[in-house]
Amino acid sequence: MSDSSDRSLNLNFLKEPVLRKLCEALDKTNSKGWRKLGEMIGNDRRFRVSSDEMEMCSLKVLELEGSPSRVLLRLMGDRGCTLGHLVDLLQTMGHTEALQCVKPPGIQILIQPQSVAIIVGHNLRLSCYAVGKAGVQFQWFKTKEEVHNSSSPDLVISPVQLTDAGFYICRVNCGDSFEFSQWAQVDVLNVATSYGLGSHSLEGRLKVVIQPQGQRLLVGDSLQLECGAVGRPIPRYQWHRNGVPLHFPEASKRRLTIPYLLLEHHGKYRCEICINNERTWTNEVDILVGVSELILNSNQEPPYATDKVALLIGNLSYRNHPQLKAPMVDVYDLTNLLRQLNFKVVSLLDLTESEMRNAVDEFLLLLHKGVYGLLYYAGHGYENYGNSFMVPVDAPNPYHSANCLCVQSILKLMQEKETGLNVFLLDMCRKRNIHDDTTPNILLRVTANIVFGYATCQDAEAFELSSSGFTNGVFVKFLKKRLLEDEKITVLLDRVAEDMGQFDATKGKQALEIRSSLSERRALTDPVLPGDSSDMALAHNRQWAKAHELPESMSLDFDCGAQIKLGFAAEFSNVLVIYTHIVKKPEDMFFCQAHVTNFSPDLDIDPKEMNRETPEETGIYLLSSSLPQHCLYTRLSSLQKLRDQLGFTVCLQGSFKAMDELVDWTTDVNIGKPLIARLDLYRTMRRNSCLQTCPMPHSPCHSPRAEHLHHHPQGLLSPHCSSPYLDVCEPLQGAVGGSGCVSSTLYDNCFSRYGCTSSDSPGRASIPIETTDDINELQTVFINSLQFHHQ
Repeated sequence: MSDSSDRSLNLNFLKEPVLRKLCEALDKTNSKGWRKLGEMIGNDRRFRVSSDEMEMCSLKVLELEGSPSRVLLRLMGDRGCTLGHLVDLLQTMGHTEALQCVKPPGIQILIQPQSVAIIVGHNLRLSCYAVGKAGVQFQWFKTKEEVHNSSSPDLVISPVQLTDAGFYICRVNCGDSFEFSQWAQVDVLNVATSYGLGSHSLEGRLKVVIQPQGQRLLVGDSLQLECGAVGRPIPRYQWHRNGVPLHFPEASKRRLTIPYLLLEHHGKYRCEICINNERTWTNEVDILVGVSELILNSNQEPPYATDKVALLIGNLSYRNHPQLKAPMVDVYDLTNLLRQLNFKVVSLLDLTESEMRNAVDEFLLLLHKGVYGLLYYAGHGYENYGNSFMVPVDAPNPYHSANCLCVQSILKLMQEKETGLNVFLLDMCRKRNIHDDTTPNILLRVTANIVFGYATCQDAEAFELSSSGFTNGVFVKFLKKRLLEDEKITVLLDRVAEDMGQFDATKGKQALEIRSSLSERRALTDPVLPGDSSDMALAHNRQWAKAHELPESMSLDFDCGAQIKLGFAAEFSNVLVIYTHIVKKPEDMFFCQAHVTNFSPDLDIDPKEMNRETPEETGIYLLSSSLPQHCLYTRLSSLQKLRDQLGFTVCLQGSFKAMDELVDWTTDVNIGKPLIARLDLYRTMRRNSCLQTCPMPHSPCHSPRAEHLHHHPQGLLSPHCSSPYLDVCEPLQGAVGGSGCVSSTLYDNCFSRYGCTSSDSPGRASIPIETTDDINELQTVFINSLQFHHQ
């Protein structure tokens, strides 16, 4: 038996011809090369390679005939990595060429099982056909459990039941070697017989079998709409209200759930369903939302907003200070939740000082009398003399108030708009800045509609644990569980504080602090009832919509006969995702791929993060499950820096059976200024610049008169603290005992989340988003669990 078929063989004992071919395959600079392998073993404690060792590998490219892969494989072998482990890793990566170097070509899967949506009571058939040097045997699994009596290439379940829904995979055995098929998802729909459907198979063309039903509900009720279609592969769903697509995670599922209804959820609903290039719609139904008699008969008018607007800023990529991770996840999750509460949300990542000031200007333009305004900030920050300062990504080290934005100054201008509610959620440090001795003079009105929610107490830091994955900070980890509750905002924050106080890993380290002057029972769930200034409201709606205009998808036809789809998605208000998909190609073209290139230098795009085969390879961790599959993906961040219209080139590469060389076709595309780029936040000075919003020593509105200092919010708001906590992403591992204490060695692995210490976090490409429904993660866990039994 050759060494390439012995799964227990240590990598350091591979024969030279096998090792040389394997290194040639991995040394290629693509998304599935040696760097990707290094990232994957970084999540495995047994074979983990440090960043310094990865750097040592990369330096080999400078040597004549140097091979980074050879060094990496030697390091893995030194840690006990076997050929079996490597095969599993390469299979998860999908690196077919490398697999052929180390696996005998005895097994070839010809037909992969396909995902399917099917009606309960019908016949389910999943097929996996393979050939090998000798006879092959088949073994089917549902997730991790083996399916009984499933040794055939066809897995047949007749009749299929609701409990049969899930993920299936087939293992093909040939002697001592084996191959896994692709995962196939089975969605089983429970359709009543009243739909008049026969017992014949509906697995072919797309067909809607469950239609949504209209409902009459009250404010505060929960809305549940369900639809369903059958076909191969699994259909994709997108719910619409009044002809406009809904933008929160549940809106792309078969079952649409809105846990707390507001008056503005009233409207006409229908769902768009797609399989590949086939599209259909469900019936349109009316959802009527009314007010209960208890509210109508009460003498007190219930509180309401004339509009609801939120500005969410997450700063991660600091130039002169430690990098952060959690703000991106926190901003993304809060965006989806606030949209469910009918907030107009602008979500922005990594803003410079001028960009932050201009973003606040645009936020203020959306405010008018009775509007609920909410500002969430996650990033580095500090507090001096009761004033909180948000630190932009380009702030120098050390920074001063002249380089930062003062939150209380923003509150002052919000008060001038006669807003109905002002909420500030500040996920940052509140330590004193010893490099800044200025005392801003901010005169605030005495209004009973201010709420501050601080992630930590005064003169304290918030912490972020350096981990291998993207997770929420502790504040948002608990806040997002409560945010949709119909409670007075201060009551809601009190409950968040209580929840965090029960988190063992954070006890005694940090405390949520709430400062409030709110006298009425105002909640984020309050309905929106436009006031008298309907023209003003319309103008503000147009201003908000201007920052959220997504380019329409387009089909591009090339002279060779190929057609591609160019699609767009928004991850944040300043982050655009572009994806290309081959719709059709000539019969004699056996390879065809479309990629995008030649972008404006304003965006500073890393070519290594463009045109990747998976969204995660480009840094699209949060939106990946909502994007179509089998595309090339490119992530464009920092759209606020775009000065001109966004133009780029779409390049189609193809090769024909009669030719060995690739042939290129190109076409230029211009999509204007997408999303936040339309607002020109890059400009250093605006007509209403936030320099007025945030008084600084050189600002004309700053006055050093100290006698007015008692007017800062501490003189207006009643402070109260809650249970202490340390802002980490997940429970700390390895703590001894149940006291929740953290040793100093654990602090060595933490950096001040929004403060002043420690080193940069791991690079983005090495940090996968943590998710439980990711197919690749499912396959990795599954194969590892099986491999355990075969070692």
